[in-house]
Amino acid sequence: MSPQTPGSDGSFWQTVRLVAWSFFGVRRRADQEQDLRRVKPQHVIVAGLVGAALFVGLLLLLVNWVVDGATGH
Repeated sequence: MSPQTPGSDGSFWQTVRLVAWSFFGVRRRADQEQDLRRVKPQHVIVAGLVGAALFVGLLLLLVNWVVDGATGH
């Protein structure tokens, strides 16, 4: 196996998977290091921002749902 340069083989979906595992905080170090060698930094930034926006949006929906349920509306 030849050494890979950063971003040489990574697809955007591999990056999304990497970022998703990072949000959960459960990832084997060896797998993470292997993925980091393959992904493009631009993909990580975009996937991280999209993931964070989705997370915040889901939290807002959850809070609105709970508050509406507590007030009886």
